[in-house]
Amino acid sequence: MSFLPGPRLGAADVRRAQADPAERERLIERFTPFILKVTTRAVGHYVRMGQDDEVSVALIAFNEAIDRFDAGRGGSFLALAETVIRRRLVDHYRREHAHAEIPMSAFAGDDPERDAPFPGEEQAAMETHFQDVAREERREEIERYRRELGAVGIDFRQMLSHAPRHRDARQAAMDVARLVAGTPEYASFLRERGTLPLGRIDAEVALSRKTLERHRRYIVAVALALMGDYPYLQTYLRSGGEA
Repeated sequence: MSFLPGPRLGAADVRRAQADPAERERLIERFTPFILKVTTRAVGHYVRMGQDDEVSVALIAFNEAIDRFDAGRGGSFLALAETVIRRRLVDHYRREHAHAEIPMSAFAGDDPERDAPFPGEEQAAMETHFQDVAREERREEIERYRRELGAVGIDFRQMLSHAPRHRDARQAAMDVARLVAGTPEYASFLRERGTLPLGRIDAEVALSRKTLERHRRYIVAVALALMGDYPYLQTYLRSGGEA
């Protein structure tokens, strides 16, 4: 459930925080109660500054929301911040409990509103809610990714057909994609032109120019996943998954 804290917040406040580190610190301090309340409701038990890892995750997420907020697109910054906090908490628990499909057992705890344990059916309902949220976020993320691939001429459904068949070759192609995503010059080239700067990167990698050209679509697809706002895809790729 979304909610608004006591202090009022306008787009101008966020713009000042984006431009001035001191203003950013003041904004984070001012909305620390909001951050703690969102985190408490998300994880299902009280959290404390300096004691719970979830608070650190939430503070970083709030700072990320400041960077991502675009006043020109409208919308509520606090709604964005709450979404980012919840998403990063899910990412955190997925990393901590890598073998769980959706590790909501980590959310067990006391009811923050009554300071008493959740009844079993209420805990189950909360877990189901988070599973539904995660599924919807994954669906939306895949749809955004599909559109971005389409903009550079890659059909999402056919993407896997462009993947190298052998594991070592796939890994080498993924390494090139990581190089592209992690090099500002190459990433800008890809965003602006929708293709790879093959003439610049072939001297840096072990793959031949011919191999780079053959696997170009696969490399572009992985690089765009790493460069974009795709937390589920990025978690999968960084854990050794193969696109």
